[in-house]
Amino acid sequence: MTTLVIFGITGDLSRRKLLPALQAIVKAGREDISIVGVSRRDVDVKDLLADYPELIDYTSVYTMDLSVPESYVDLKENLMTLTGGRRLYYLAVPPGAATDITDHLGAAGLNTPDDAVLFEKPFGFDSESAEDMIRRTHKYYDEEQLYRIDHYMAKEVAREIIRLRKNADGHHHHWSNKTVSRVEIVAHETIGVESRAVFYEQAGAIRDVIQGHLMQLLSLVLMRPPTSLEGLPAARREALEQLLPLRRDDVVKAQYDGYREEVGAPNSKTETYAKLTLFSDDPAWAGVPFVLETGKRMPEKRTIVRIVYRDGSEDIFDESQIVYEQDTRLKDAYEHVLIAAIDGERAIFTTSEEVLASWRVIAGAVSYTHI
Repeated sequence: MTTLVIFGITGDLSRRKLLPALQAIVKAGREDISIVGVSRRDVDVKDLLADYPELIDYTSVYTMDLSVPESYVDLKENLMTLTGGRRLYYLAVPPGAATDITDHLGAAGLNTPDDAVLFEKPFGFDSESAEDMIRRTHKYYDEEQLYRIDHYMAKEVAREIIRLRKNADGHHHHWSNKTVSRVEIVAHETIGVESRAVFYEQAGAIRDVIQGHLMQLLSLVLMRPPTSLEGLPAARREALEQLLPLRRDDVVKAQYDGYREEVGAPNSKTETYAKLTLFSDDPAWAGVPFVLETGKRMPEKRTIVRIVYRDGSEDIFDESQIVYEQDTRLKDAYEHVLIAAIDGERAIFTTSEEVLASWRVIAGAVSYTHI
């Protein structure tokens, strides 16, 4: 049995992603989970789950003040009365609160081998804050107990690339500068910042999408294919560590019309569009440009990886067009994430070393002003 403790169960992420994914998981037949929602205010379970009735029998809500250390001792006593097994603490809260909650959980003794913590991006806002976050979380938890979520690793485009790169007989297994002239990874959205205005004004497109999502997809293209799924994080890390730091001329930023009015910041320099061109010092990839591009309020919603070959041909991995014939129902990315965490499978989660390697490469990009 796994107890999933969700901090921020009444928040936007929980309503839009976690609760729908959990309902799908339960409907698919997984009954070895219980859900404890943590909230600052009293919440009626039936009201909270009005749109997710299948979860009612699996869910309880615990009310506490997240800023008071003693509250975590009381939470521990409450959790100990539930069915034994693993406990996963999903921190669906702002990044600044996540590390504080982790400190409190660890200090209260909720850091046994049966405990693990799930983090949402961003993993720091620059190299220094990422290092601080990692240092603090390692005070109480081993790396194996930390699940840093990048849901792009559970998207169909990432799964397809991983599948093809494991095929030793396919040409994808041998990608290099001998065959590839250019790599493009694009994530466009048609929507603006909407309800994420406060977060987005602090983060911007590079922190929000490129530092994690697109860098992880790039690592799947550049890595040397591992011999097993367990070797995937190390292969991704090696690929990231061989990327060269960005040059100022290889960074383009822009902001869509109306953004400043939308977020109430008339002098904002926050980018809603970014295009970075990276290179690697891996001899196998020397000279090949890797273009990472993301933007909001774009004409078309798309997530693609384009491999352009020297002979003029190309492979395009398009999230909207990849279908697995053996699947009767494609799982949402958050379903994959939650199932992997429940089953203790770590391959799709980002390690500390990957976080630091990614920040080393793009650290300068967040400070370059082009708007």
